[in-house]
Amino acid sequence: MIDMREKVVVCISGFAATGKSTVGRRLAKNLGLRYISGGDALKSIAVEMGYRPGGKDWWEREQGLKFLAKRGEDPSFDRRVDEKLMEMALEGDVVIDSWVLPWLLDRERSYNIWLNASEEARAERMARRSGLSRKKALEILRQRDRESSEIYKKLYGIELGRDFKPFHLVVDTTLLSEEQVYRVVEGCVRRFFRI
Repeated sequence: MIDMREKVVVCISGFAATGKSTVGRRLAKNLGLRYISGGDALKSIAVEMGYRPGGKDWWEREQGLKFLAKRGEDPSFDRRVDEKLMEMALEGDVVIDSWVLPWLLDRERSYNIWLNASEEARAERMARRSGLSRKKALEILRQRDRESSEIYKKLYGIELGRDFKPFHLVVDTTLLSEEQVYRVVEGCVRRFFRI
């Protein structure tokens, strides 16, 4: 357990459309912490490159997919994002959603959560969120999962979705409502930090 005098750092990880940002934003708001999205940090790099990211579904649109393809060619994108997220985590009192931060942080100084869901559930969520067909959403998810996994394997030797050693909590969100997932996560975080 972390001493209450320590800063609260919660990292929420998982593949796309597992509920990371939904849970992260609500948790940060209810616990009075800052919320930081790894996806938003990556979007800031896209802005620097002349893209105009906007909306929750930007990653699924043509420009977002084009940017993600460039990202695969240049690992410095992700290194820059991860270094910035590490700095913010070290400041404390934060909830960060990031695909890889739990592997990069000291497990004793953060509470790390992996959210999981079936491909079908994730595709349904993405389709609903982005106005895509379920088939198209599934195609995009598989591509993003594959490309991101390859990037993080190359950069850090991380096995996304296979190595759960850095996590304190793993939650399968497939059959749970947003409310059920949130209650599990909030309860565990409160117990861990004694808040």
